[in-house]
Amino acid sequence: MKAVQYRSVGAAPEVVTVARPEPGPGQVLLKVTAAGVCHSDIAVMSLPAEALAFPLPLTLGHEGAGTVAALGDGVTGFEVGESVAVYGPWGCGNCLMCAQGKENLCPRAAELGIRPPGLGAPGAIAEYLLVDPRHLVPLGDLDPVTAVPLTDAGLTPYHAIKTSQPKLTPGSTAVVIGTGGLGHVAIQLLRALTPARVIALDVSEDKLALAREVGAHETVLSDQNAAATVRELTGGLGAQAVFDFVGAPPTVTTATACAAVEADVTIVGIGGGAALVGFGTTPYDAAVRAPYWGSRAELIEVLDLARAGAVDVHVETYSLDDAPKAYERLHHGLIKGRAVILPNG
Repeated sequence: MKAVQYRSVGAAPEVVTVARPEPGPGQVLLKVTAAGVCHSDIAVMSLPAEALAFPLPLTLGHEGAGTVAALGDGVTGFEVGESVAVYGPWGCGNCLMCAQGKENLCPRAAELGIRPPGLGAPGAIAEYLLVDPRHLVPLGDLDPVTAVPLTDAGLTPYHAIKTSQPKLTPGSTAVVIGTGGLGHVAIQLLRALTPARVIALDVSEDKLALAREVGAHETVLSDQNAAATVRELTGGLGAQAVFDFVGAPPTVTTATACAAVEADVTIVGIGGGAALVGFGTTPYDAAVRAPYWGSRAELIEVLDLARAGAVDVHVETYSLDDAPKAYERLHHGLIKGRAVILPNG
C-alpha cells in the first residue's frame, strides 16, 4: 500500500510503498478515507535526531477516519464497512485517567512506549491503518473529509474552551490567537458554546477574513500593538479567556498581555513560547494552562456538535501523492483552514 512517511531527520516527507498491515487479535483494520495534516507533524519533522523519541521511518497523520476493512479475532461492536473516526491520544487503557476516557492525560504512555498514530506509531496518511477498537468513534452520516480534523483541530480547542466556560459569561470576551486549522474551529466553538464576544488575532489578512466568516466579532492584526488594541476594545479590562493556537514567544507575550484579572490564558500551540507568570507580571488571579488534546468523551461531543451544524471545518483536499505538497503549503502558511489527505480518493 502507499503511505506518506518521514524517513530521515531533516528530510521532506515521501510517498512510499509499504506492506499492508493485517489485523491481529483485538485489532481493527481501517481503509482510510481521510487524514488531516497538522503543524504538529512539522514540529516533529523539525526536531534534531537526539530529540526524536521514536525510530524512523514514521508514517504521518494523527487525524484519521476510515471504514472498517477487517476485524481481528475477538473484536465486537463494529461491522465491516462502518465509518469511524480515530481517537488519537492513545494511553495504556488501565490507569485512572484512561478509565475516565482521558487517555490524553495517561501518565504511563511514555514509559510504555505508547504513542499516537503519526506521532510515533504508524499514522493515517496511508491507505490502511491498524487501530485498537477502543480508539474508534462511529461517524455515522458525517462526511469523513470535514469530520476528520475534528479529531484534533476540533477536539483540542473544545477541551480548552470547556475548561474556561464558567468565565465566558454574558459580557465577557474571548481572544483567539491564530485562526488557522485549530483557531477557526475554536471561533465556531466559542460562538456555539458561549455568549462571549470573540476577538480573533492573526498575521494574515486572509485568515482574519476566514475568522470573520466563521463568526469572530472583531479581528485584529497580530503585531506588537495587538494587546493594546484588545484592551481598547474591552474598555481597558482585557479578555476573560485567551486561547493561543500558535504558542510562539511573541504570541504568548501577546496572550498574557490581553488577559483580564481572573482570566484563563491557554497556550495550545507548540511554537516554543513560555509565559512569564508571577505577582505583578500576570493580572491578579489569572491562570495559565497548556492543555493536550482532549478526552474520548469530548471527541464524541465535538462530533455531535458537527451533526447539529455548529461546526463547519474549512478544508483543502489533496491526494495521497500530493501530501508532500500539502505539508509544504502548511509550512509556508498557505493553508486556509485544514489540509485533508484522501488516501483512497
